[in-house]
Amino acid sequence: MADPALPSVSTRTYLRGFGGYVPERVVANAEVAALVGEEADWILKVSGIRQRRYAADSQTVADLAVLAAEDCLTRCGVGAAELGMIVVASGSAERFCPGPAATVASRLGFAGTFALDVPVASAGSLIALNLAMRFAPSVGKVLVIGAEIMSRRVRLTPEGRDTAILFGDGAGACLVDAGLANLEQGALELVDAALYTDGNAAEILRMEEGLLHMEGGSVILQAARKVPAAIRTLLERNGVLIEQVGTLLMHQANRNLIAKVASTLKLAPERAFLNIERFGNTSSASLLLAAAEWHAATPAPAAPVVFAAFGTGLNWGAILGLPVAQPVTEWSA
Repeated sequence: MADPALPSVSTRTYLRGFGGYVPERVVANAEVAALVGEEADWILKVSGIRQRRYAADSQTVADLAVLAAEDCLTRCGVGAAELGMIVVASGSAERFCPGPAATVASRLGFAGTFALDVPVASAGSLIALNLAMRFAPSVGKVLVIGAEIMSRRVRLTPEGRDTAILFGDGAGACLVDAGLANLEQGALELVDAALYTDGNAAEILRMEEGLLHMEGGSVILQAARKVPAAIRTLLERNGVLIEQVGTLLMHQANRNLIAKVASTLKLAPERAFLNIERFGNTSSASLLLAAAEWHAATPAPAAPVVFAAFGTGLNWGAILGLPVAQPVTEWSA
């Protein structure tokens, strides 16, 4: 696997904080199982999911994104007018162009702030985070949002069983800034990223005609091999040992897959953060929703953090964060 020659970040960039939003409606396995002709216990066994959230009929991807954005900005003590850029990752937006980024910018009160869409399911927020690392030195504060309503992109029927059991709805957000004069305790310095694409495997995970198509076994095999390789590359070129990693924050695709990635890396399983049991797979929202909960529970991280994801494209990769301790307010659904 060739390592991409990414330009270096000339100014240090930092993750200042996170936010999140999940819809009110809780959908337990029993409800989904009845629709797809399976048993609730089987869903838990193959995915690690007990429940997920579904958006209300009146809610849009942009609605969820705005709520997560407002939560993040409040927790960071930053006004929307201070932002230099907004990046919104979503593979499930109601329309392709313009995507939700323009709507989110308008709803937050911007007239000219650059708003960019990343229309990549599952890996989108990782890609957006890397873009924020690159743009922050020139534009200042960058708000990154992952927002998805995946419940509308699956068939809730026996024919759609393999995707229907996994996906839920939600949004996560984070704030990236550069060259902070007075670093808050608990910020994470974003030091490097390793991102990859394999178009030859794109057909096994794709969004087409409004629905997600997934060859589950092939996706698991690809992700279980490619994600650990990307993490190893990232750590090796930054002189970080796997035993030094405090937390793996991974796209919450499947509990068994996350455990497989940790095992392949020889990372202690408790260091792989999980919230998939309660929220299911929220595609590009999942990485930032997991990060928001982890950050609330770990107010002063003292060890390196690895963000990792894979998704449509196939796109995958990892980002390395180094900690600066701080207390944060609690985030919970």
